[in-house]
Amino acid sequence: MTTLTRADWEQRARDLKIEGRAYINGEYTDAVSGETFECISPVDGRLLGKIASCDAADAQRAVDNARATFNSGAWSRLAPTKRKATMIRFAGLLKQHAEELALLETLDMGKPISDSLYIDVPGAAQALSWSGEAIDKIYDEVAATPHDQLGLVTREPVGVVGAIVPWNFPLMMACWKLGPALSTGNSVILKPSEKSPLTAIRIAALAVEAGIPKGVLNVLPGYGHTVGKALALHNDVDTLVFTGSTKIAKQLLIYSGESNMKRVWLEAGGKSPNIVFADAPDLQAAAEAAAGAIAFNQGEVCTAGSRLLVERSIKDKFLPLVIEALKTWKPGNPLDPATNVGALVDTQQMNTVLSYIESGHTDGAKLVAGGKRILQETGGTYVEPTIFDGVSNAMKIAQEEIFGPVLSVITFDSAEEAIQIANDTPYGLAAAVWTADISKAHLTAKALRAGSVWVNQYDGGDMTAPFGGFKQSGNGRDKSLHAFDKYTELKATWIKL
Repeated sequence: MTTLTRADWEQRARDLKIEGRAYINGEYTDAVSGETFECISPVDGRLLGKIASCDAADAQRAVDNARATFNSGAWSRLAPTKRKATMIRFAGLLKQHAEELALLETLDMGKPISDSLYIDVPGAAQALSWSGEAIDKIYDEVAATPHDQLGLVTREPVGVVGAIVPWNFPLMMACWKLGPALSTGNSVILKPSEKSPLTAIRIAALAVEAGIPKGVLNVLPGYGHTVGKALALHNDVDTLVFTGSTKIAKQLLIYSGESNMKRVWLEAGGKSPNIVFADAPDLQAAAEAAAGAIAFNQGEVCTAGSRLLVERSIKDKFLPLVIEALKTWKPGNPLDPATNVGALVDTQQMNTVLSYIESGHTDGAKLVAGGKRILQETGGTYVEPTIFDGVSNAMKIAQEEIFGPVLSVITFDSAEEAIQIANDTPYGLAAAVWTADISKAHLTAKALRAGSVWVNQYDGGDMTAPFGGFKQSGNGRDKSLHAFDKYTELKATWIKL
């Protein structure tokens, strides 16, 4: 555990040298156009630096280098045991540079420094090392054949992977994709969000330092409608992986059809139900989890428990516990290690969250906690964690992903009604169930149309469990051995003996 204070972090922030250039073929480089955009910290509105604004010309350079490197076999045909060792070194370098990476993450997207240092960076490093450790333990298959035939089922790296990652967990989401994509031998072009590109740019050099050949990992900062679109339409990108909004996910599917039918794997939005039955084993624990499920990471979480479904018979007892628990989640300066709620990522996102809060008022929901912008004098973008009671599932705040700390409380009278309400959104990313009845837990979990269901907890799981959604929350899975399916081609070889 670090002993750094807020003053220490602020001094480090003043001394920090920020790299804003793209990374192509093992070198930092300006965008071909020379264009840049400003990187503004949501902590206090300061200018962090100018970032290369890549476009189609940069995408072409990166794809050409990635393809040439892939075809050379320097990484793609390297023995799995050697790729494993390199990926573990890569993970070790993230740990070695943990404080620098955490500071970049916090300044860039506003999350608390303690979260960046103790959750995001270790989680990113683990994603790299876990995938690397697995790669020499994944076996191919021999088909059941007649005695004079031999059928082989083998996996090969898909080739050039475009990875477009979101701004809310910039480093960890990148590494969820880089881990299996690199471990299987692909070349990767990483497009971080323009809202939080700094850690992606930094780790590109660490990959080469770890021993990953130049050209295997390229990083292109820039906007989705420029460089992101160029990668999605490029005929020499074999696979596109994406985490972000459902709206953009749908557009990427169109781009695939308009180009080379590249495989597109999407992890999109969520409106996750957190269902608390009257027989929940520990209402206090459920209340604290409900507060954390909406306030953690400022509510900028695709699995945020943004709909709290409470059995009517306990609502009057349970809701005050949630309101009280939420008081422990207070926005503050993200460079203070004691802060557990930081700033929203930028002014645009803050205004979006505030507009949803206004919508809740307009539609007749009852505000029972929070609901305001605060700490305006800092120049940062801070919004109080907010609870609306009396929400109908048809309301805008219950149907649309807010991506901010706004909780909708909805009551139900039976398990069947809870399941109906829970499933009544376009999304299906995650859900939670609180009950002491093991049969009810299993039956409800089976009925929920969600990729992850947690029982008597919120946000359980680790690298061994797949992560992804049903319905318009996307397809494919990050984490676990299932993630490797996205980055490999399956080949059948049938041999006459």
